[in-house]
Amino acid sequence: MTLWRGTHPLILASQSPARQALLASAGIAFEAIPAGLDEQAIKLASALSAPGEIAALLAREKTLFVSAKHPGRYVLGADQTLMLGGQLFNKPAGPAQAAAQLRALAGEVHELHSAAAVARDGEILFETVSTARMSMRALDEAAISAYLDAAGDAVTTSVGAYQLEGLGVHLFERVEGDHFTILGLPLLPLLKFLRSEALLP
Repeated sequence: MTLWRGTHPLILASQSPARQALLASAGIAFEAIPAGLDEQAIKLASALSAPGEIAALLAREKTLFVSAKHPGRYVLGADQTLMLGGQLFNKPAGPAQAAAQLRALAGEVHELHSAAAVARDGEILFETVSTARMSMRALDEAAISAYLDAAGDAVTTSVGAYQLEGLGVHLFERVEGDHFTILGLPLLPLLKFLRSEALLP
């Protein structure tokens, strides 16, 4: 079932399964067209250090890149950063990096910053950033190994090596913030914007 009232589906400039699932569950017709940008190069060129600003920049860049190729269409870009003690984390390249990230995060409180931007015809029409605080429980090596074995390759698909909507929920004692923010898309402010554009009832 869709509630979408646009002439064409929304374009999601992301290949994130979590973001696709959120849009589908909200009844938004969309097609995923990942931007495929070099995010590390964009971060380095920007000289930004605040995680929320980095997430916002990457969301804008993805949105504008895809928007330029699809005139007249609404394009949604999103990004998420993880910060702990001044250190910005990236998606782990493999199990060893995933284990290292979990060791660093265990017993600590880290922040997730999720950004979204919508553009049409190369113009940003909407952008937002929201933050969630995540309290990970203390984990010994046995617990980390057990989680990595159970979660499999999924640990390399998100920063911090976890998905709260899956087995990653077992890693946490407390979360503070919007559930959608944790999943990588500030959905409620996005829906408000889409209603303002008469794209949703």
